[in-house]
Amino acid sequence: MDLRALTIPTYVQMLKGLSAQLAKGEAYAAEHGLSPDDLIGGRLAPDMFPLSTQVRFCCTQASDLLRHLTGADSFAPAEDATDFASLRAQLADAVARLEAAPASAFDGVAEKAIEMKMPNGIVFDLTGEQFVRDWAFAQFYFHLTTAYAILRHKGVPLGRPDWVQHMFAYIRPGTFPGG
Repeated sequence: MDLRALTIPTYVQMLKGLSAQLAKGEAYAAEHGLSPDDLIGGRLAPDMFPLSTQVRFCCTQASDLLRHLTGADSFAPAEDATDFASLRAQLADAVARLEAAPASAFDGVAEKAIEMKMPNGIVFDLTGEQFVRDWAFAQFYFHLTTAYAILRHKGVPLGRPDWVQHMFAYIRPGTFPGG
């Protein structure tokens, strides 16, 4: 299994999609006279992390993917961004680092033994394939979905096209309604 071909395009397209959702959120805040912090600090529940942390965690998941599979240095942001431009800059940096990962760094990683130590002392022993399938994708999509849901919860008019904008590249000519 070619884990680079499976993971890098997936992470890149979804991080770019989140960046576009944030741009839409910034425009929505400006149009409705909201403070950017109304969205950036938004949460779905009092005990959940705010949008800024969800974005940082998306970048952390991208960093962890490369670190665990290829041994790359961590590049996750250390702190939450406080404005929309900085949130999008965090995402752009993660995208650039993912795209720069050489294909050769992924040779044999599907079978690679990965030891994941959790802060609570639990240790998971996984292969690279198991890590991607059972941990990395789940964690990444959790934070992506939560960021999207916070924006929606705050009133930003997002819909399915905003979530899967990368799919427009696959539309068969002549089949798109109205176009």
